[in-house]
Amino acid sequence: MNSLQNNKLITTFAVAPMMDWTTRHCRFFHRLISRRALLYTEMVTTGALIHGDHHRFLQFNREEHPLALQLGGSNPRELAVCAKMAEDYGYDEVNLNVGCPSDRVQNGRFGACLMAEPELVADCVAAMRQTVTIPVTVKSRIGIDERDSYAELVHFIATVASAGCGTFIVHARKAWLSGLSPKQNRDVPPLRYELVYQLKQDFPQLEIILNGGVTSLEQAEAILQQTDGVMVGREAYHNPYMLAEVDRRLFGDNAPALSRQQIITRLLPYVHEQLKAGGRLNSVTRHILGLFHGEPGARGWRRYLSEHGCKPGADESVIAKALTFTIHDVY
Repeated sequence: MNSLQNNKLITTFAVAPMMDWTTRHCRFFHRLISRRALLYTEMVTTGALIHGDHHRFLQFNREEHPLALQLGGSNPRELAVCAKMAEDYGYDEVNLNVGCPSDRVQNGRFGACLMAEPELVADCVAAMRQTVTIPVTVKSRIGIDERDSYAELVHFIATVASAGCGTFIVHARKAWLSGLSPKQNRDVPPLRYELVYQLKQDFPQLEIILNGGVTSLEQAEAILQQTDGVMVGREAYHNPYMLAEVDRRLFGDNAPALSRQQIITRLLPYVHEQLKAGGRLNSVTRHILGLFHGEPGARGWRRYLSEHGCKPGADESVIAKALTFTIHDVY
């Protein structure tokens, strides 16, 4: 289960940080489905927090716990400042992004390109750990470009671990820093789970969490036989109801899962409050389109929300009507 132990947030199952996807509305929705999964913010850059409206980026709903903030940056002092912000706001973990391969991220000297500078990553981790008491973790790839040998991966992990990082989330693909788009970097380089499994064997004292290509809880259960945790990305977003069985199957929590209808019923008051605060309905509805994935009525659910959720003055009644029509289609 998720708990603090020796300054680490023990993580069996997590939903990956995903730009433009894992917003606070998405996370609130996911939390209604699973009480135990560790949730992550989108990546937030140190520059955005230090020089921008940090409250806009850091605010979240208390129901989202356990929740981790993912940071993008490479300046130890700035990362320490932002880690302290995260702790002050009540985040349960701060995570350093060493896996994103986009050109914009590389130009800022953070993300996957930092795998070529393990000593700098260690300095960043050390600076954050000296500033906060919450866990500081790292999310990386298995390598970049031609620097993808297991020996280089071991050197990276060992160097960063020496600075006090006890948890590594490893996307089991290498990243090509040029020639592939971020989307292609999520699909084209082959998955190499065996390297992540070997890391756990070689670093038994570390918490090793595998990310990449996980599409079912059956697959997650198999991975957990050889790692400490598993992180699911796009599948959890496009098929969110897969989270409904996470608590029972992966955490031994026998509380009954909510039905899709119950989830929406609990979501509606939240949507009402967000609209009262000046929010737009489609900022929520875009995250719930996949709730009926694979079920009768799924197409009608998506179509109704897409057509009506963006209209001026649209309110939570749009979701209620979509649910009514979908249930009618099913039954």
